[in-house]
Amino acid sequence: MTVGQRHVAASKSIVIENEMAISERKPMIDRSILFALPKATADFVSLPEPSCFADLLLDQVVTAVTKGRDEYNLLPLFYERLSDVDALSFRHEVWRDLEDATLTQDLRSFSEEIRQVRQRLGWATKSSFIQQRRGWILDAADHYCIAIANISRQLGDASIASRAFLEFRDSLADYAASPAFRDLALEAKALKFQLTTLRYCINVKGSRVRVLRYEGEEDYSAEIDDVFKRFQQGAVKDYRFHYSEWPDMNHVESSIADRVARLFPDVYTALETFCDEHDAFLDPAIASFDRELQFYLAYLDFIEPLKAHGLAFCLPQVENHAKEVSANETFDLALAAKLVALGAPIVPNDFRLNGLERIIVVSGPNQGGKTTFARAFGQLHYLASLGLPVAGSHAQLVLFDELFTHFGKEEDSSYQSGKLEDDLIRIRNVLLRATKNSIIIMNEIFSSTTVRDALVLGTKVVDKIVELDSLCVMVTFVDELTSLGPSIVSMASTINPDNPVERTFKIVRRPADGLAYAIALAEKYGLTYGQLRERISS
Repeated sequence: MTVGQRHVAASKSIVIENEMAISERKPMIDRSILFALPKATADFVSLPEPSCFADLLLDQVVTAVTKGRDEYNLLPLFYERLSDVDALSFRHEVWRDLEDATLTQDLRSFSEEIRQVRQRLGWATKSSFIQQRRGWILDAADHYCIAIANISRQLGDASIASRAFLEFRDSLADYAASPAFRDLALEAKALKFQLTTLRYCINVKGSRVRVLRYEGEEDYSAEIDDVFKRFQQGAVKDYRFHYSEWPDMNHVESSIADRVARLFPDVYTALETFCDEHDAFLDPAIASFDRELQFYLAYLDFIEPLKAHGLAFCLPQVENHAKEVSANETFDLALAAKLVALGAPIVPNDFRLNGLERIIVVSGPNQGGKTTFARAFGQLHYLASLGLPVAGSHAQLVLFDELFTHFGKEEDSSYQSGKLEDDLIRIRNVLLRATKNSIIIMNEIFSSTTVRDALVLGTKVVDKIVELDSLCVMVTFVDELTSLGPSIVSMASTINPDNPVERTFKIVRRPADGLAYAIALAEKYGLTYGQLRERISS
């Protein structure tokens, strides 16, 4: 016969008899940390991915940001842009509070505790054994109460200034001090304590298992260890049995738990009552806060390795209608994430549009960073519209009504129309929908036609964008488009002057110099007029 001692099996946590009156449950006031004005939760269950995401590689960025957080359904939160400056300021205030490392760590710990609460409630739902289900519910409730008490105290001690956290802190303090919550916390703690003090014996004989009350039987473990210690030579195999930490039970453990419940009916009746009366203890406002908090923490986790690599991030200055925009040391987030993972350097760029300037026309040699620059411009504005820190040491940007992209596609033989016709149709649709408050990103348009036709068509497109007064970045191989008027700024990708085939990936504000690049290449390979003439004459 073996005599053992074991904490109650259900989930290693149980409850005491409830002698307190159950207070009327009063839900916590829902205080959003994402929106200054209330937004319906249903608005964010299923929003479509914005059409600009694929061209700007924002689909890759957002996928990387939300990786490992599928349970929170964060994608819709990155699809909903903000429409006014105050809404952006609301989130910027939160980001400034999160610069406090202690506060951020406290919030991370709280989020992990709530995740464990949901995990235990999930295990309870899936369990086939009644005592185990009740044990998980009790354990979840105890975790929940401890997490709420801790974060309420920590927010009370923290130096916070954002409207979001101040409102949440006040609402949370009222909730944590409410009689209903205090009763829940006291019941859970007391029940768990009483259950952990229960002692019983398991009598195993062959295939029969008996569960008995512990009657003060002696524990011979220490004495047996002492007797056999003298025979020990070197390391020996440990034959002691260790209970599995796997959250599920088997039928034998469940049967033992049921018999323990019969031995201590008062305690287990209290456990049953507790679970019946507190089956929905997780307040919806807490669950909403936890989900919205992930929006900040997920993005923070994404940019931290980039910042550690020496890349700059800033909260941009954003205006409603101002057309003067600029950024310093900005870069393509999708590309940067890949290069940082490889330990490769990232080349940042600057841009600015002043006065009547509206259109940046980017020219220069292929593979020189032009498309990457255009993407970075679009990413900056889109992420700024979410109230997020953006790539760069400084950024002055504008809120937009729509962000349109037109990136060249490979010709598809299944299309009845050719690539040029497809380009024209897509560009026409953009220009028909764009307004003076829109942003347009066009990459390598009309590359399938002649230079002459591309110049004619490109000029018409530029004239229409000037007429709309939209902000635009246009990547083109047609240098003449850079000099069509005062609204246009010419920027060009650069090369190493000592080695024209080496790209620097710097995009600088200067007149288009495609001819100079061609001459540099010709000189490198001995193909200038003078070099050819000298070779022929010799």
